[in-house]
Amino acid sequence: MENHARSKPGYSRREATKLIAAVGASAFLPPTLNSAATPAPMLLRKIPATGELLPAVGLGTWQTFDVSPSATMRAPLKEVLQQFVTLGGKLIDSSPMYGESEVVVGDLAAELNVTKKLFMATKVWTQGQQAGITQMETSMREMRSKPLDLMQIHNLVDWQTHLKTLRGWKEAKRIRYIGLTHYLVSAHDNLEKIMRSEPIDFVQLNYNITTREAANRLLPLAQEKNIAVIVNRPFESGSLFSAVKDKPLPEWAQEFDCFSWGQFFLKYILGNPAITCVIPATSKIKHLVDNMQAGYGRLPDTLTRTRMEQFIQKLI
Repeated sequence: MENHARSKPGYSRREATKLIAAVGASAFLPPTLNSAATPAPMLLRKIPATGELLPAVGLGTWQTFDVSPSATMRAPLKEVLQQFVTLGGKLIDSSPMYGESEVVVGDLAAELNVTKKLFMATKVWTQGQQAGITQMETSMREMRSKPLDLMQIHNLVDWQTHLKTLRGWKEAKRIRYIGLTHYLVSAHDNLEKIMRSEPIDFVQLNYNITTREAANRLLPLAQEKNIAVIVNRPFESGSLFSAVKDKPLPEWAQEFDCFSWGQFFLKYILGNPAITCVIPATSKIKHLVDNMQAGYGRLPDTLTRTRMEQFIQKLI
């Protein structure tokens, strides 16, 4: 496995940890980026509404970026954000619900001079028109992004009210795209109704190798309606790693350039062409590097994804 990993664009989380400790994160880049030849780009997916391309692996900030202003607390996140951009990432997703995450993202992006390289996405999470406007203006100020790339209505809270505001803001070019989000299967029926009746650019939803309900109706509907899809909870809040703890990765995973469980779970999601971007959250450089590897190399086809489902089902 170690020899094969060195010759392929992928590493296990354990290998990533050893390499980072030995030589530093700056040296731990995909072979395609370290080589003298023209670097192979990360997998890109189109935003259906415009054709704009987005790297398929993004970065979530729930819990991970909610830290105090101290330099000590922010230093690891600054490194994570720097490597995220270096490894081809662009979409970073936050919310006022996530504590200090928005301001941390905005500050660190400015310090690194990468704000314009990022696709900034956040959410409105409150009741009432004026409260929504105030909250969104605060978010834009904290993330230092004008116009903001994507404003989403968090968990459908007062969505009718905020959607009217967002349409006006989009027309005024204060935001570029409009979206809706939820993280529970129980909300899928409501998401479906809105996706069918309202013109939106993005939907963010929960989908992974064990929670696959979105594939039944929402993902085909997104393709039909030309709606981009962001996937949250790709690791089922970490429970997928608990299920495979101390279990060997199947050798056939190498057939789609997969060399860790994290890549296994992310490549499964990206194997569905309806998915625009997946946003695993992390504050650890070793996990960030491993996650980003899922955006390089081959993806599993339909038959292989079924095999992956069956394999995981036997472990849980």
